[in-house]
Amino acid sequence: MTPRQKRMVTVVAIVAGVGIATAFALKAFNQNLLYYYSPTQVHAGEAPESRSIRVGGLVENGSVQRAPGSLEVTFTLTDYQQTLPVSYTGVLPDLFREGQGIIARGRFDSGRFVAEEVLAKHDENYMPPEVADSLKPHMDAANSAAGAAAPATASTMPAPGST
Repeated sequence: MTPRQKRMVTVVAIVAGVGIATAFALKAFNQNLLYYYSPTQVHAGEAPESRSIRVGGLVENGSVQRAPGSLEVTFTLTDYQQTLPVSYTGVLPDLFREGQGIIARGRFDSGRFVAEEVLAKHDENYMPPEVADSLKPHMDAANSAAGAAAPATASTMPAPGST
């Protein structure tokens, strides 16, 4: 082989190596992405059944049920349009309660979302942006149909003790 052919083989090998490394990096990155879905998007079939995702909404009032003697909790998430049953085994955040905006990370199992992690707001005036954005269109539509004022949400409620 001539020196020029050797250089060309080296350049082709380097380009191929970089291409393969990039393909592996992109594949690993795509597998580790956690996409956010609202209960309405889940019911519309937009959420993948085979990978870990995040779902968010408000914990429906009266839906929290704890199994006696265990850490298993079931509750329902809502975005005022659809609801989604969620089960979680573990210690819930201190700020978890009914009517609270949360985000849960997990997978689907037999039509129920099984959460691996539950995140609640960190103070009384905060709602995760993804949850607030997914709830806003449904709250606006419900309010315009009912002709009523907007219900208080975590972002519009006054802080405790501030009257």
